[in-house]
Amino acid sequence: MIRALVLTVVLASLPAAARPPRLTLLITVDALGSDVLLRNRPRLQGGLGQLLDSGAYFPYARYGYAKCRTAPGHTTLATGANPWRHGIVDNRWWDRASGKRVYSFVDPAHPVLEAASKPGQDASPVNLMAETLADRLRMATQQRGKAVSVSLKSRSAIAMAGRLGQAWWFDEDSGKFVTGTWYAKEFPQWLQQFNARKIPDRSFGKTWELSRPRAEYVGEDDLPHEADSYGLGRVFPHPLTGGLKAPGTDFYKAFGVSPDSHEFLVEAAKAAIAGEGLGKDAVPDLLMVSFSGTDNVFHEYGPYSWEMQDTVLRLDKALGELISAAERAAGGRANLSIALVADHGGAAAPEEWAAAGLPAQRMHPKAISEGITAMVKERFGPDVTVAMEELDVYLGGPALASGKVDGAQVRRAVVDWLKKQPIVVAAVTREELFSAPDPAGHLATLRKGYYPERSGDVLYMLAPFQVVYYDAQGSTHGSPYSYDSQVPVVFAGKGVKPGTYMTELDPVDVAPTLAALMEMGMPASTEGKPRAEILTGK
Repeated sequence: MIRALVLTVVLASLPAAARPPRLTLLITVDALGSDVLLRNRPRLQGGLGQLLDSGAYFPYARYGYAKCRTAPGHTTLATGANPWRHGIVDNRWWDRASGKRVYSFVDPAHPVLEAASKPGQDASPVNLMAETLADRLRMATQQRGKAVSVSLKSRSAIAMAGRLGQAWWFDEDSGKFVTGTWYAKEFPQWLQQFNARKIPDRSFGKTWELSRPRAEYVGEDDLPHEADSYGLGRVFPHPLTGGLKAPGTDFYKAFGVSPDSHEFLVEAAKAAIAGEGLGKDAVPDLLMVSFSGTDNVFHEYGPYSWEMQDTVLRLDKALGELISAAERAAGGRANLSIALVADHGGAAAPEEWAAAGLPAQRMHPKAISEGITAMVKERFGPDVTVAMEELDVYLGGPALASGKVDGAQVRRAVVDWLKKQPIVVAAVTREELFSAPDPAGHLATLRKGYYPERSGDVLYMLAPFQVVYYDAQGSTHGSPYSYDSQVPVVFAGKGVKPGTYMTELDPVDVAPTLAALMEMGMPASTEGKPRAEILTGK
C-alpha cells in the first residue's frame, strides 16, 4: 500500500514533458511559399498570425529535392524522408509496365468508397515506400492512438495518413468527403452526418467578395495572365456557380478555389475531432489538415494576385477556429502540439516576371517533348518512344525492349540535345546521375528526388524563371529554386520554445521533431532530425 502511494506521488511529480500531448495538430498549407507569407504577415491577426507570434517560427525552410509538388511534399512531411526513400517522386509518373501515366497513389484494388472511380486516380497508400508519422503513432500506441487526415486533395490526405491512419478527401463530382476502401469499407456515422449537411452547396449562387477594403490590396485586380476557370472570372467579386444552374462538378471545383473551402475544411476537421474523440484521453492522437484552396488560387491567379492576398487573409481567420477547436479537444494548449508547414511554394506568372525585366518565359511541355521526339525518331527510328513528366524523360518502345537499339546511346543522345537548349542548365542519364560532376549543385536536388522504378531515364533542369505549364494563364511549381522550394515552418504548443529562428531548416525535420514532441520514436526511413533548439524539455 505504501509502495503504491509513493509511486503515485512520483508519477504525479514528473515533468509535463514526460507525458506526450493528448493531441498533435499538423497543418499543411498548399503553395504557401515563404515569400507569400512574409509579404502578407503584417496583415495577419487571426490564427496564422498568432501562431507566428507565439510559436517557433522558421521563415526559411527549404526542400532538398528538385520537383517541389504536392504529393512528394506531403509525403516528405509525413515520413521525414526525401523521395529517393519514400518513392513518391511526383503527383504523377509514367508506369513502364503499362506505358501509361499514373497518379502517385493509384490502386485499382482499392477504389474510392461511395464515389465513381476514375481510371488511374489516387485511392490508397500502396505506392508509399516509407513509414509515416501516423503509422509510427499507431504502432507506438498499439493501435490505440488515432491518426486522421483531411484535405480537399486525395494525394495530400493519403500521404499524411500513410498505411495505418485514416484519410478523408473531397470528391468534386459528388460534393462530399470520401475515402478509399483501403481505409474503410463504409463511412462512419460522423462522416455520414457531416456529408448530409451539404456545406459546399450553401455557397452555390453566392460570390467571393474581398474581405478587406480594396485600398488594402497591393497591385491590380485584373491581370491578363490570370485564368478564368469554372465561371469564376478574373476580378472580384467571383461568382460561385461553376456556370451551372445547380451544384455539380464545375461548381465544386470553383468552390475549391474559393476561401469558403477553408471554412469547410475546418468544419470537416471539427467533425473528425468529435466523431473520433481526438484528444480525449492520455493516449496521443494526431490530426492532419491540409488546406488545398491556397494552391487552387495560386494556379489560377498567381502568388501576387488579389485573390492570393485575400485567400491568405481568410485562411488566417479559419486557422483561428481550427486551433481553438483542437485546444478544446485536448483540454488546453498545454496538451496540444502544433506544426504548420507548406508542401511547396510557387512561381509567379512568367509574364509578370518578364514585365519586371527578369529572363522569364512560359512554355508548353510539348515544346520540349516534341523536340526530343523528333530527334529520337530521326536518329533511332519510330520504334523508340518518348514520354515526359515535368523534369523526367521516359524512353521506351519495341526497339529498346528488344535490344535492337542501345538504350544507353538513346539516353546519351537525349542528354546531348537537352544541353544544347539555352534554357537547360543540367541534364543527365540515370546511369550518370550519382557519378557525374555537379559543380553548381543541380544534380544533388535531382538525386534526392530519384526513385529508379518511377523516375525517368533522363533527368534535366531548367534555368530559373522558366515556367513549363499546360495552361496559357496562371502559374505552377516544381523546381528547386527558392520561389518553389522555400516554405515557412512553425511549431507551437506543448514543449516548444517560441521565437523566430533564422537558420534554414529542411522539411524532413518536421516529422522527427513532432515525434520528439509526441514522446515516441521516429518514422522508420526518416532522414531528418528533431530541432533541438525549439524543444524546452519542460
